[in-house]
Amino acid sequence: MGKDFKKRKEIVYQFICDDMYVPMKIKELAIVLGVKKEDRPQLEEILLELMAEGKISLSKRGKYTKAEESQIVGIFTAHPKGFGFVSVEGEEEDIFIPEAKIGDALHMDKVQVVVSPFATGRRKEGVVVKVLERGMKQVVCTYEQSKNFGFAVPDNPRFGSDIFIPLERSKGAVKGHKVVVEITKYAQPGKSPEGKVVEILGHVNDPGTDILSIVRAYELPMEFSEKIMHQVENVAKEVSEADMAGRMDLRDVVMVTIDGEDAKDLDDAVSVTKDGDNYILGVHIADVTNYVQEKSALDVEALKRGTSVYLVDRVIPMLPHALSNGICSLNAGENRLALSCIMTINPKGEVIDHTIAETVIKVDTRMSYTSVKKILADKDEEEIEKYRDLVPMFELMEELAAILRKKRMKRGSIDFDFPETKVILDAEGKPIDIKPYDRNVATKIIEDFMLIANETVASDYFWQELPFVYRTHDNPDEEKIKKLNIFISNFGHHIHLGSDELHPKELQKLLGKIEGTPEEALISRLTLRSMKQAKYTTFCTGHFGLAAKYYCHFTSPIRRYPDLQIHRIIKENLRGRMNDKRIEHYDKILNEVAKHSSETERRAEEAERETVKLKKVQYMEQFIGEEFEGVISGVMEWGIFVELPNTVEGLVRVTALNDDYYHYIESTYEMVGENSGKAYKLGQKVRVRVEGTDRIARTVDFSLVED
Repeated sequence: MGKDFKKRKEIVYQFICDDMYVPMKIKELAIVLGVKKEDRPQLEEILLELMAEGKISLSKRGKYTKAEESQIVGIFTAHPKGFGFVSVEGEEEDIFIPEAKIGDALHMDKVQVVVSPFATGRRKEGVVVKVLERGMKQVVCTYEQSKNFGFAVPDNPRFGSDIFIPLERSKGAVKGHKVVVEITKYAQPGKSPEGKVVEILGHVNDPGTDILSIVRAYELPMEFSEKIMHQVENVAKEVSEADMAGRMDLRDVVMVTIDGEDAKDLDDAVSVTKDGDNYILGVHIADVTNYVQEKSALDVEALKRGTSVYLVDRVIPMLPHALSNGICSLNAGENRLALSCIMTINPKGEVIDHTIAETVIKVDTRMSYTSVKKILADKDEEEIEKYRDLVPMFELMEELAAILRKKRMKRGSIDFDFPETKVILDAEGKPIDIKPYDRNVATKIIEDFMLIANETVASDYFWQELPFVYRTHDNPDEEKIKKLNIFISNFGHHIHLGSDELHPKELQKLLGKIEGTPEEALISRLTLRSMKQAKYTTFCTGHFGLAAKYYCHFTSPIRRYPDLQIHRIIKENLRGRMNDKRIEHYDKILNEVAKHSSETERRAEEAERETVKLKKVQYMEQFIGEEFEGVISGVMEWGIFVELPNTVEGLVRVTALNDDYYHYIESTYEMVGENSGKAYKLGQKVRVRVEGTDRIARTVDFSLVED
């Protein structure tokens, strides 16, 4: 083949392109081309390069042919340690990209990749051959300054390097300013990327700058345009007789809203009565579509946002507060337009009849979760007396919710009862306390009622075979469940995996067995991580986690666009306007609505998680040097994660384990001392000392304290 690489590459390419060539595997190629064993890696490199250039392709059987198919396109996700992954739409598994193979790709870039046929691990491995589109055009950074120029340090550790800022493009930023930097020139070998400051968010120590930095980093739109606000001003402040015409009048039906004390956008009311042995449950949802017309500026903005975002110190609403807290909020004593799902439910928890209708309602009382809990769980005499007329309905609600929950659990619905974190801030945004959210009898009642309404509506529209947006949750990945099974066997637990797909009941049984055990939180989290993420789709494949055949999001049109979208479909159908033209219209737009809504939901979840992590780190700064009891919540090759009772998680780095040389045992998720045999396992109680915190990385460092 000769010594020159370029020449050898040409020979290999011409050979594969020859009309007489029969597709063959690399072993056969090596023999035919006379490649010695020691030169085999070079042949692999040539083949990989030819694939990267799109000149040859590899069949599923591992045979090389002249390329016909185009290369794979996906989104590159960088890892702070240098390597990355490419996610390809429609593919379950990401492609691993080693650090040496990422080229000039940056986090969130759209890239072309070639999958390497020579990867030895289970995961697909590839090479980035071309950046098609830059994903991050603006980056939130901390500004630093030298004598003649500035540079910006990205907050996101996935963005590989600092950004050079010429002084004349710094916008007057000084050391310590949080800034938004627009990249003007991307990195080249040996050169940092260049940029200009387009916005100064404030100094790193200014109250609110920390959260604002996260808001900008996730490109969350905060302000509404003048055009939209003008549109909102023109919305009626009261419900008119014309608005109510033709609607089912439910103003005489006793109903309440039950929310948190600080909730302002009340979009669901509930009513329960008894008819013989059957329950009549009404779930009444604000008719937001009456005020958000399709294709209006308000509708376009709501779709763009996709969801409201609940950060620790603020809410970024999907709709302007003047709307969501005003005419669309089901305020007690006021006429309101609603879309109601009224269900007749028998003592077994089966919905034996239902009506979906446009209604006009008048909520009797605004209740809080705390008040309802006091009445039902605490038997608080003062609270019972205060709401004496409503107490029988609350007791009926508790009775019905228990029946619905029992039925759901019987079919296998999985209930992850995690303590969600509530961060208490002072007036300047400083965290003063961290505690778990209270999930009580009242929150569960509303949860059960919303679930059955969502199922009932989804089932109705599935069988009508009309275009719709469903909430679907696919079965877990078989490999992940096998790994989970191996892990839980260390605790004496087992998941039955039959020849068919895993049934959610198996995971429900597991969660029941571990309830109250030291490993409960840990196994619950690992079980959750082994499951896929729920998403919005236009086809109904069921919801694995709820063990539901039909499910959608119907109950929150103020804060979720898919709910708003299906309300529009339901109303058109109820009014007899769902003709072929409208069906064609919805068939055309709904796939994109579902996809975009899933993406904005992920963005919101990540931003919410990051703000909580940041405030946890800030809260723990005051405890440096102090000791706490905790539970080992994770074991990785680089260290041991420990979770405190207040839900703060910190890392004991393996380098801080000074009493021995420790090995990470992947199969059992434990760290074992080489000489002592001492083991640190998941679920084990330990005592830790807070050693330090890092606001940028949003991490807390612990060290183990020996008894």
